[in-house]
Amino acid sequence: MLDTNLKQQLQTYLQNLKTEVELVVSLDDSAKAAEVSELATEIAELSNLVTYRRDDSLAQRKPAMLVRSVAKNTQITFAGVPLGHEFTSLVLALLHSGGHPIKIEADLIEQIKNISGNFKFETYVSLSCQTCPEVVQALNIMSAINPNITNVMIDGAMFQDEVAAKNIMAVPSVYLNGELFSQGAITLEKIIQKIDVNAEKRQAEALKNKAEFDVLVVGGGPAGAAASIYAARKGLNTGIVAERFGGQVADTVGIENFISVKYTEGPKLVAGLEAHVREYDVDIMNNQRAVKLRKTDKVELELANGAVLKSKTLILSPGARWREMNVPGEQEYRGKGVAYCPHCDGPLFKGKKVAVIGGGNSGIEAAIDLAGIVEHVTVLEFAAELRADAVLVKKANSMGNITIITEAQTTEVTGDGTRVDGINYTDRKTGEAKRIELAGIFVQIGLVPNTEWLRGAVELSPRGEIIVDKRGQTSIPGVFAAGDATTAPYKQIIIAMGAGANASLGAFDYLIRH
Repeated sequence: MLDTNLKQQLQTYLQNLKTEVELVVSLDDSAKAAEVSELATEIAELSNLVTYRRDDSLAQRKPAMLVRSVAKNTQITFAGVPLGHEFTSLVLALLHSGGHPIKIEADLIEQIKNISGNFKFETYVSLSCQTCPEVVQALNIMSAINPNITNVMIDGAMFQDEVAAKNIMAVPSVYLNGELFSQGAITLEKIIQKIDVNAEKRQAEALKNKAEFDVLVVGGGPAGAAASIYAARKGLNTGIVAERFGGQVADTVGIENFISVKYTEGPKLVAGLEAHVREYDVDIMNNQRAVKLRKTDKVELELANGAVLKSKTLILSPGARWREMNVPGEQEYRGKGVAYCPHCDGPLFKGKKVAVIGGGNSGIEAAIDLAGIVEHVTVLEFAAELRADAVLVKKANSMGNITIITEAQTTEVTGDGTRVDGINYTDRKTGEAKRIELAGIFVQIGLVPNTEWLRGAVELSPRGEIIVDKRGQTSIPGVFAAGDATTAPYKQIIIAMGAGANASLGAFDYLIRH
């Protein structure tokens, strides 16, 4: 099941166990059940502190593997075979259940311990999803700390009847005590905030008491991370406010143009960014949303929870999000057939017909990726020609289940009230209205800057981008900006990092002169 190299790595990790961990498998007669049994057996052979037994009555879904802490009686369950991106989730579940220190802040651990009530989480994932492990691991951490909290990772591709019954068409989809809790990326802090009713109030009070910063960064993506590192290295009192550390990069699959690194993946790069920032004395305020910017004698940043942070300088790097089609039906069926991440949600449409909106690199890459999973992909491009690189277009045209339609203006997403059943578009050459019956629509038409909250505060371009000069200075003295939310012409990770460093140096120069 596991190759020699992986076994050796896992055996090294399991040396960090302090207490006994029990693996309990519930099996049926399927081939996947045999894989779960083999995987559990191989893991148990790698450590004297890991035991293995079979109990087919224990789990609601089969096959399943339950990871139980003998010392704390906590439990974490994997319904399906926890490989692919979820293998890391399994390894961490073993370590955390076996007493290895959990690498989150001590006050968060204490907060999780003190949460009262019973919380039964069920997390539907696809094993190819880049975002899913982050959510699974957050819930597993809570389960390893508090025995009143449990989490079951459910491979949606394996339990398709259940997925269909719940009408799940996007992952990760998290259910709490049988009710939908969240869909898509969600941080550990946000989960805690949602179930600990007094958390937000306590958090706001703590933030209000923060001392004035020299440099305050808004956004935890590549630009924000670089800006905070450069500021902290100058010895400045630096803080960083982020809704989700890593931003869009966390949802990126393969990264092949990050100079000196031939290949990496978004979550891995984000983990490296956060680890690097934490090497310095940076006050990281995660899961916080900025809502208003004011300039008095200082810069004031108001957060969604009501707290106001003050700083001598500010660096804006709020990033961007997927651009929407803005047609009838899109919002109604978002998460019910309308999706924005083909790598995350593609496996849920196995054997079905889907459309990709957009003929740029991201659109054609999505079509190629989906073609290996679904029955058929139709690409709809508004322009007369595709904007994607020739090599991608050639690859798409070579595949037998991709149809590309240019000069197509999407007009409506249709559905039966619970899920998508088609898309309507206009042939811009003839003006003829047309329809395609399908199960899913993947929107890949670029990004829109997260700057709505800045309107009237700083000067924005007609596209909503923050206008900056060569030093990253905005229209407000002492306020700088960097990354995908600015007028920088090219939206690339490495360019955002450089812009973040540039803006931070600009802020340092401003502080010296003022």
